[in-house]
Amino acid sequence: MDLKLSQCFVAVDDHDKALAFYRDVLGLEVRNDVGFEGMRWVTLGSPLQPDVEIVLEPPDASPDASPADKRAMVELLAKGILRGVIFTTTDCDALYERVRTSGAEVLQEPTDQPWGARDCAFRDPAGNLLRFKERPAV
Repeated sequence: MDLKLSQCFVAVDDHDKALAFYRDVLGLEVRNDVGFEGMRWVTLGSPLQPDVEIVLEPPDASPDASPADKRAMVELLAKGILRGVIFTTTDCDALYERVRTSGAEVLQEPTDQPWGARDCAFRDPAGNLLRFKERPAV
């Protein structure tokens, strides 16, 4: 039996701003852009990982969430408390400069971590925490 990650969801409050960041700054490719009942889901992925996707969805998209839960998700996103994803890169410093010059909020400059990785962190336009990790050479 094999088990692989296929999709993860990231809440965004403005899909056009999110697209400008994830597609134009990070270089992810758009794989789907779907609207349904006033909501929008945009699926993106790295050209290097055709079987892994990030779905950008509204914070109140869950059909199972109560109205109070949906309001809480919108408020948590606005506060920047929601966590996003961790990307890997072969050059943390170059990626840092590319993302920094886009105007994204810097949370951490490239840092050598005690566990061996070099990483940096930003917020996406919706306020989600994104980390970019360079694995040490082996």
